[in-house]
Amino acid sequence: MRIAVLGTGSVGQTIGSKLVSLGHDVKMGSRSATHEKASAWASEAGPRASLDTFAKSASFGELVFNCTYGRGSADVLTAAAPGLDGKVLIDTTNPLDFSNGFPPSLFTGGSDSLGEQAQRLLPNCKVVKALSHVTASVMVDPSSLAGGDHHALLCGNDVAAKQQVTKLLQEWFGWRSVLDLGDITASRGIESYVALWVRLMGQLGTASFNIKVVT
Repeated sequence: MRIAVLGTGSVGQTIGSKLVSLGHDVKMGSRSATHEKASAWASEAGPRASLDTFAKSASFGELVFNCTYGRGSADVLTAAAPGLDGKVLIDTTNPLDFSNGFPPSLFTGGSDSLGEQAQRLLPNCKVVKALSHVTASVMVDPSSLAGGDHHALLCGNDVAAKQQVTKLLQEWFGWRSVLDLGDITASRGIESYVALWVRLMGQLGTASFNIKVVT
């Protein structure tokens, strides 16, 4: 499959490398077609990895991951919008604001989320919020924690898109349990949890953890 990964940070590189290792053709999108970090990643990842602008990468991908920095996500999606119509967009972003130090706040407030903003910006795109509640390495290798006995959370408005993302999380990344939290407004809860996640990371001294929901 042709997959676009928007963003050159640790999440984008980790997801991109995993997808390449699975035999997919991955194009990493950035503001420049010669972006230094994206170029270095593509060289290391191998012949199935490439880079281009956000717009051209989005057009290339049959499936798209949004792995951009939260503050810049809207600008990136606006640039990529022509290539996203009708496609599934997996949104991994978080609205953490460290401008006033620690602990961070959420710049979206309590009545909005980056997932919802993405869906409003891209009305013809199928946005699925997923993977934003765990660190990059756990996203692609959940078995590294408790043998994988914990949960991936997702939400979105399109049922078929969520089923597709659930299947790829299980088959590509090895997630055993995926919880569908409903429509895209559930992004508020998923993104708000990340403020707690930051606190837990500080107390635990590691980013390698996740939650398991029990009843």
